[in-house]
Amino acid sequence: MSDPTRGEAAHPRRYLVHLAGCLLFSGGAACFIDADLGTDPLDVFALGVLEHAPLTIGVVQALVAVVCLAVWASWNRRRPPLSPFVTFFLCGSLIDLLLAVGAAGHLPVPPGVLMLVGVALCTHGSALIIMSGVGIRAMDLVAISMTHRWRWPFWAAKGSLELVLLACGHVLGGPVGAGTVCFLVCVDTLIQPCIRLHTRLFSLPDHGLDRPAPAPARGSRPARAKG
Repeated sequence: MSDPTRGEAAHPRRYLVHLAGCLLFSGGAACFIDADLGTDPLDVFALGVLEHAPLTIGVVQALVAVVCLAVWASWNRRRPPLSPFVTFFLCGSLIDLLLAVGAAGHLPVPPGVLMLVGVALCTHGSALIIMSGVGIRAMDLVAISMTHRWRWPFWAAKGSLELVLLACGHVLGGPVGAGTVCFLVCVDTLIQPCIRLHTRLFSLPDHGLDRPAPAPARGSRPARAKG
């Protein structure tokens, strides 16, 4: 599952970091769902699409991932990686398992606190997945390219993408709640500081956000300098 966006074989430790990130993110997503205060922007979009098309949430999310990978590949002039789909299906399976056993429901806290637990878990999980450089989610790959090319902070790049999904989902009839706003504002804002925290406290190298954008594939024409 080595990520071709990195151009190098991944050390086994990076797979462990990736797995830990998937576990934390899935736990956070389960907390959000169990709190029932609103879904994340991607699910708002997916649920909005379901109001008009006979699809499933998983299919809609997969289609969004395909679009993001196509944008990333076109932008960076490289073949799109397949590893984000491994992360997609791994996290989806873990969320299904946690919901089946009612893991989040065993926490003796009110829905608002459960939502905040979800924020913390999703933030740390997202940070670790990015730091591993393995199986970085499709939307995060596009956001990372935006930070490298436009010098945007990661929260602005990721937040702008999810804000588009949220707006489109809301127009289509997707549900928006306090949890949706909390996810958009808190999780996207805290991922980059969380990466720095893991780097300084645990000496974990960042193989995702702080790595330079991949060079264009051989044979592709370099972009002309303006002026």
